Amino acid sequence: MSSNTDIDTLIEMMAKLPGLGPRSARRAVLHMIRKRGLLLAPLADQMQTVAATARECLNCGNIGTGDVCDICASDARANGILCVVEDVSDLWAMERAGVFKGRYHVLGGTLSALDAVGPEDLRIPRLVDRVKTEGISEVILALNATVDGQTTAHYIADELEGLATLSSLAQGVPIGGELDYLDDGTITAALNARKRF
Repeated sequence: MSSNTDIDTLIEMMAKLPGLGPRSARRAVLHMIRKRGLLLAPLADQMQTVAATARECLNCGNIGTGDVCDICASDARANGILCVVEDVSDLWAMERAGVFKGRYHVLGGTLSALDAVGPEDLRIPRLVDRVKTEGISEVILALNATVDGQTTAHYIADELEGLATLSSLAQGVPIGGELDYLDDGTITAALNARKRF
């Protein structure tokens, strides 16, 4: 009976992960149990290792295994361009694309009056300090196109005025997108950001 309780507890824990509900968690746990030697035991070992070694980069807020992440430690990345993102998942998405070769700054969220998140709750003071001390010439605001994301971008722009060139990611029609499937806000942003053909 205790083994079933342990399995049920594992399913409940897995169901708390983003993208997994109770059914998906049950299927994942069952698959891991069936492949115990190939998946379950190595996964448990790796999770223990990551739990013991993972930490936030003291410089940018990325997740790594040292006090300073590999991106911040790389001399090749010290090109004076800093990309500001809301969360580590956004940083990892940018890295997955493989096109940005500068450094990052993870805010840890966005400003939100409703959730009582102010500038002091984010890494905005550290961002200003980095721009002043690291020879940053351009700051790319790669924040989500939400009300809170845009509010945060405007606040940062005010804080960094005169310290560096500011830019933001383009917004509009995605590659492969069809106008019929886009919302009004995306079409408006795309029309306002139009360029010569």
